[in-house]
Amino acid sequence: MANKGKRLTGAYKTVDTVKAYELDEAISVLKNAPKAKFDETVEIVMGLNVDPRQADQMIRGVVALPNGTGKTVRVAVFAKGPKLEEAVKAGADVYGAEDLMETVLSGKIEFDRCIATPDMMGVVGRLGKVLGPRGLMPNPKLGTVTNDVAGALKAVKAGQVEFRVESAGQIHAGIGKISFDEKQIKENIVAFAQAILKAKPASVKGTYLKRVGLSTTQGVGVKVSVPSVAAAASGN
Repeated sequence: MANKGKRLTGAYKTVDTVKAYELDEAISVLKNAPKAKFDETVEIVMGLNVDPRQADQMIRGVVALPNGTGKTVRVAVFAKGPKLEEAVKAGADVYGAEDLMETVLSGKIEFDRCIATPDMMGVVGRLGKVLGPRGLMPNPKLGTVTNDVAGALKAVKAGQVEFRVESAGQIHAGIGKISFDEKQIKENIVAFAQAILKAKPASVKGTYLKRVGLSTTQGVGVKVSVPSVAAAASGN
């Protein structure tokens, strides 16, 4: 704990916690701050002017990051017959049908994302109370209820990130590793920001994107200029 305290103390000395940094500068600050002994995840938080209690303002979706997340994603697939064989060949980490359902019901959940073929949703639906709170329930809008098992698996493992607005109107996501170079981190941030901006509900009036912050798993947070993020996302 003492070492962690010294590291964070050093990190805070490199960051102006009041200033909203331009995007490029914010990334540079994170890259040059004292680091933990592992490859930390770079995390982004966006504050949106939305009310998630309104159905049309429940922002949710997926985005493929151009440089991936840097994480190994364990994927479960609910399928039968030829589709189950397709899942195995495509690299599913966990797979099955009713047998997999029983495994999950027993409390053994050894995966980070879940895909299901449409004919398996009757089985998967029984796991709603288990998978739902963990954000693991397959959803056709997110491309995780599909007959294209191989395509969905490839997308998830290549660095697809799911996002969902929280009750306070914020969206959190991991968008890479601190070991990525600054260009890779920026490209991932831009792709993520584009997805969030594209998801703006028609009913939202005024400023949609209110706040942006970057941090690492055990590092200090950095405020980011919203106009600089919006400009990068628009290609300016």
